Amino acid sequence: MIDFLIKNIIKITLSLLFIGALFKMPYNYYEIMRFIGMIGFAILGYKELEKGSKTFMIIWFGSVLLINPFFKLALGRTVWNVVDVIWVILLVSSIFIGHKKSKDLEK
Repeated sequence: MIDFLIKNIIKITLSLLFIGALFKMPYNYYEIMRFIGMIGFAILGYKELEKGSKTFMIIWFGSVLLINPFFKLALGRTVWNVVDVIWVILLVSSIFIGHKKSKDLEK
């Protein structure tokens, strides 16, 4: 239960960061967002690896590579905005998918 809660807190935090990135922010915001995003996606990927869920594990570890602050990809603001929206959709939908699976396991 604690693991489920921690993953959801990470997902909500990342979602809020990516929604914030859709607005005009100082450059430092994006730098901090990349670092937090890399750590958050790495934790989520590791948790999925432990659980044995390959689909989300690949998505989260792929996101680590995409968002990492050390080897930046210059995709342009428009493309990054699309990526941010896709991440928000994936993160929020994974909360509901995980919640449904945990309810099914309780039955």
